Amino acid sequence: MRLTLVAVGRLRKGPEKVLVDDYLARFAKTGRGQGLPPVTLTEVEGRGSGSEAEAIARALPEGAALVLLDERGATLTSPDFAARLGAWRDEARDVALVIGGADGLDAALRDRADLLLSFGAMVWPHMLVRVMLAEQLYRAASILAGSPYHRA
Repeated sequence: MRLTLVAVGRLRKGPEKVLVDDYLARFAKTGRGQGLPPVTLTEVEGRGSGSEAEAIARALPEGAALVLLDERGATLTSPDFAARLGAWRDEARDVALVIGGADGLDAALRDRADLLLSFGAMVWPHMLVRVMLAEQLYRAASILAGSPYHRA
């Protein structure tokens, strides 16, 4: 299994990058014991949804379960997200998590997705979505490990 986070744009030095790096490091440590590999972060550039879609498509591992962050997607509980991640792990399936740019994701890319995932009806800034996704990955690994981090 490989976990790839594909994000449009570069995250500059600052508090958001510190948080993303921290949560991905926590995920790597906690996930190791759960059979989850570290996340590979791939930042892509593109102007407009068409070129972004092409850049994203080039960054996706072949055959990976495709999870797109999209405001029209499903809102999952953290345990439900952990269960999906655990199921893909058990299937030894690669997973690609994608955060698009300011103009959203190309419709053809959305049609290919195994899961459209939303963090709620509100639109979130790109840099905060990265933080929230990194934290949810860490939370998922913690849930799978039976850690008390998630107090549901």
